[in-house]
Amino acid sequence: MQIHSLGLEDFCEDEYSLIGIHTALEDFKLAYLLNKNLNTSFYKSKEDLIFEGQQKNASFSIFNYSNAEYDFDWFLIANSSKRENQTESNELLLTSETKTYLIPEKKKVDFFIKISGDLSYELLSETVDNIKKIDQVITSYSVDKNTLKSKDFLIF
Repeated sequence: MQIHSLGLEDFCEDEYSLIGIHTALEDFKLAYLLNKNLNTSFYKSKEDLIFEGQQKNASFSIFNYSNAEYDFDWFLIANSSKRENQTESNELLLTSETKTYLIPEKKKVDFFIKISGDLSYELLSETVDNIKKIDQVITSYSVDKNTLKSKDFLIF
């Protein structure tokens, strides 16, 4: 009798490409400009990517786009989450802001585009170049996911 066993790697989606984007734009404005310049159709996900910890909670906005022709799923993900903290001290209401990063080792990256599937180098390079052509984008580049310590946060 033949026995087939499954390992943890059978359940992890490993095939994706990652693009880092530096910009001062809000997430919805960047999604609009990407749709206009890349002929994509990013739409706001019904739920954000939420992480709950002992001391802090973080919520990262996500926009989705599915390309049926090439069988790719694209995700525009914010790299930072801001949360206001209010404390009361001597009848004064003090407000501070906590900023949390999805990928802490890439704090300067404002957004990531995760493209699920086996993407050719030419298509990835063309996409990066087209993103760079957007006036409000400072720069964009391909990110080697194997160098990231926090790449597990991108598995969803």
